[in-house]
Amino acid sequence: MEIIDKALEFEQRRHTFKTTSERIESSREVKSLILSINDLYKENKDPELMDLMKRLTVIKQKIEKRLKGRP
Repeated sequence: MEIIDKALEFEQRRHTFKTTSERIESSREVKSLILSINDLYKENKDPELMDLMKRLTVIKQKIEKRLKGRP
């Protein structure tokens, strides 16, 4: 399960992004990971995959909130 390993590695990585381009890059990366895990989840309905997707979604939301800035 290469995708799951990449997702776990992304989750453990530090999320201190210095530039906007790094934030955009990581947002796209986590989005692709979530979609790939979702395809696996559709096949075997493993609750651990759903938990992993939820954790990655929280990270993605934090990155996107930082990208959008303050209103």
